[in-house]
Amino acid sequence: MARMRAVDAAVLILEREGATQAFGLPGAAINPFYSAMRDHGGIRHVLARHVEGAAHMAEGYTRARAGNIGICVGTSGPAGTDMITGLYSAWADSTPILCITGQAPVAKLHKEDFQAVDIASIAATVTKAATTVLEPAQVPGTFQQAFHLMRSGRPGPVLVDLPLDVQLAEIEFDIDTYEPLPVHKPVATRAQAEKILDLLVTAERPLIVAGGGIINADACEELVELAELLDVPVIPTLMGWGSIPDDHRLMAGMAGLQTAHRYGNATMLASDFVLGIGNRWANRHTGGLDTYTAGRRFVHVDIEPTQIGRVFAPDYGVVSDAKAALRQLVAVARERRAAGTLPSWADWVGACGDRKRTLHRRNDFGDVPIKPQRVYREMNAVFGRDVRYVSTIGLSQIAGGQFLRVYHPRHWINCGQAGPLGWTVPATLGVCVAEPDATVVALSGDYDFQFMIEELAVGAQFNLPYIHVLVNNSYLGLIRQAQRAFDMDYHVDLAFDNINSPELGGYGVDHVKVAEGLGCKAIRVHEPELIADAFEEAAKLMAEHRVPVVVEIILERVTNIAMGQDLDGIVEFEELGEGVEAPQPVGLD
Repeated sequence: MARMRAVDAAVLILEREGATQAFGLPGAAINPFYSAMRDHGGIRHVLARHVEGAAHMAEGYTRARAGNIGICVGTSGPAGTDMITGLYSAWADSTPILCITGQAPVAKLHKEDFQAVDIASIAATVTKAATTVLEPAQVPGTFQQAFHLMRSGRPGPVLVDLPLDVQLAEIEFDIDTYEPLPVHKPVATRAQAEKILDLLVTAERPLIVAGGGIINADACEELVELAELLDVPVIPTLMGWGSIPDDHRLMAGMAGLQTAHRYGNATMLASDFVLGIGNRWANRHTGGLDTYTAGRRFVHVDIEPTQIGRVFAPDYGVVSDAKAALRQLVAVARERRAAGTLPSWADWVGACGDRKRTLHRRNDFGDVPIKPQRVYREMNAVFGRDVRYVSTIGLSQIAGGQFLRVYHPRHWINCGQAGPLGWTVPATLGVCVAEPDATVVALSGDYDFQFMIEELAVGAQFNLPYIHVLVNNSYLGLIRQAQRAFDMDYHVDLAFDNINSPELGGYGVDHVKVAEGLGCKAIRVHEPELIADAFEEAAKLMAEHRVPVVVEIILERVTNIAMGQDLDGIVEFEELGEGVEAPQPVGLD
């Protein structure tokens, strides 16, 4: 067998496992690993500006294409702790990324050596596994197990921590006979599929709730086939958005407290049976459980056994990979359709379609300052069906969920449960690396944008072009919106007004100059009729210069976006302004 350094074996395993894209920052304790990547040449690397940014880049890279696993790499101590937010985000959204950190030599781990921290213990609660490898001969098996865990069951991140002396030690290793471990995924049985359909056919107004697990399983074709065989409407969650095209006749809209459509909430409240597949009944989707569950039965299919019954007890639960479950359901539904034993839900489907045609929010405002609804109207018109959107937390994402349109899986990539500020820029760069020929559009508010604005320099350095739509209403507007919609008692320091100039937006930061200083291009828009022209100009600049292009749109200070605390109590804002009382909650049932 060949004799080599442990890090050489690790890099060869990465190549054999198909994980060939890394994002990171070198440093003393991880430099042997970097030397192995350089020597073998099979792994591409993007140099991040911050190690947390590298983790989010790995997330975006993984999420952009089925089968991808992004790698984030950093030196010891604070590099590992910086990546914890990315690991939490990946764990919360079932995203497999591999985090590799350097570490002090084994003999120094208990001596409070420089930048030596027990990163495996710190990361344990936000990963599927976190391990500090103490024996060089365990390196191959540790990496082999890492890929097995990331791909098996509910996907998620793994951290491997490599002490400096472990990296450099020589071991015997034969890459030619290396084989990845078999992936384990639970599979629904024929009997379980029969039981689900037996329950479904007794309903008068059934729905399918399609979660992100369907996209993770690359099972969107099976979802659409099942919906069409049954003729049952589909409500995707925010993580499952794109699993069925927005213009499909059975796409009934999204439901929830924030990223929801009026017609989606109305249809959810009118249903009497819900089949949830690959979803976790997140609180921003359900709102108050008494309202959400009243008058309807539930079946829950999920790959993770402990998700069944976690939020509320379903009438029936099945532990299965989404693709496996959908294939079984399609097979049974096809047989029953051919035998003529499926009921007709044509009237219900027609009622859902009527709601989808009529229950819309206004988006044609011509006001100055610009109302956010107009921004998303123009995005739909200019960017078309094939654009890939990336977004994280904030009113920008909420409004995007209400007004944008998505037509393909993995064309809406958002940070769901964790929602860290600063996620959007690095995650978008990861998407660009995975899909270099795609039209990628990021969406964020001014506060999220400033958290990791330095990563724009990565886009300029590595020629990763995308359009970043920056909707700037300043942070004060967000706080006032929260006060109005949720009746919160925030004490806002009005000194904010002194630094929120109309030209610069929140915190007196000139985002255009900062973006250009980092090697990118930028445009600022104040008038709604110029938004479409700015997007088209940004596309030209992006194609010409091959760098990110920021389009900053200055919004009204108080941004009124529909939201609430229960599905039947969404406050539907129209043209409210400063000092205008919100209307009474609109019941959608």
